[in-house]
Amino acid sequence: MKGLYCKPGDQGDVKFVSQETNVPTNIGDHQVKVQVKSCALSPVDFKLYEDLKLEKEHVPVGREIAGVVLQVGPKVAFFQPDDEVVGILPLEAEQSGLCSVVVTDEYNLVLKPEKVSWFEAAAVIKDGLRAYTALHTLARMAAGQTVLVLDGAGPFGVLAIQLAHYHGVKVLATALSPEDQKFLEELRPSVGGIVYPPSARVIRVWDSKEDLVDSCLEETGGLGVDIIIDSGVKLFDEEPEAQRHCPHKHDLLTLLSVGGHWVTTEQHLQLDPPDSHILFLKAASLSFLNDEVWTTSRAKQGRYLHILKDVMDKLCTGTFRPQLEDPVPLYEATVSMEMVQSKQTRKRIAVKL
Repeated sequence: MKGLYCKPGDQGDVKFVSQETNVPTNIGDHQVKVQVKSCALSPVDFKLYEDLKLEKEHVPVGREIAGVVLQVGPKVAFFQPDDEVVGILPLEAEQSGLCSVVVTDEYNLVLKPEKVSWFEAAAVIKDGLRAYTALHTLARMAAGQTVLVLDGAGPFGVLAIQLAHYHGVKVLATALSPEDQKFLEELRPSVGGIVYPPSARVIRVWDSKEDLVDSCLEETGGLGVDIIIDSGVKLFDEEPEAQRHCPHKHDLLTLLSVGGHWVTTEQHLQLDPPDSHILFLKAASLSFLNDEVWTTSRAKQGRYLHILKDVMDKLCTGTFRPQLEDPVPLYEATVSMEMVQSKQTRKRIAVKL
């Protein structure tokens, strides 16, 4: 049985290799053997593996999986053979999600609703978890607030917009291209056959004539936004081309309302004393979004499984409607993963026919 693994190089380059993997013949008391039907291809964070002392010669690729239970351990309480499940393999997992069969603890999985396809389940499970972590756990969103979602057309941004709109939050979202703008303007919730207005007010950051700060302050009557969820921050004036649409940290501090929450994905964010003073004057807060804490720490295991289940429920009822590209056949997984890792394309989903 082959799986896809990546090996970091000395010069920062990454090589993806397909190699044979053995499935354990004996499984633990609380483990489940799953036949994988679909697997999401997301970028591998090698720095996180290094920080958590989980460095390996070959890092497994594909941790968001959906499949059918083949066998359960003697003390497994949540599942039985033939159940359809979805989940996220932990960072310390030895097997790639692209293997035909994986073994994992039952606490990493939840049941997949029958109406949800394998493709959608693997695509949404982790980005849905990130959206919940950002908006509920960190920002404590409430109806009537205003949230700014940067890169709203990305896989994570789309679900964050839909989750915020579901809870009665006004949404502003940035579009990085005309195509993203068109998609976001057509992103309309539909309940009971009734199509509602667009889920978000779109800000065209790709257009030099439209200013992010001015647009947000105009939409909020000069009060600023209650919640900011970024997708990267420009720390210095001279940044790589890949960050040309990322806002400067000073812009986001300006946008933040009194008592607001800034949820950042920028793990190297540096705040100077004047920046901290602005947060102090606004009684605002800054949180770092790292959804991997749910699997690296079992302190809130029950809440984690509840979130995963609710993500699937919202996908089943149509609250979550992800933007998905065509599925990737297994023989194209290596090439697709190289493109995902180098950020030439967004997340892709490999489906096993």
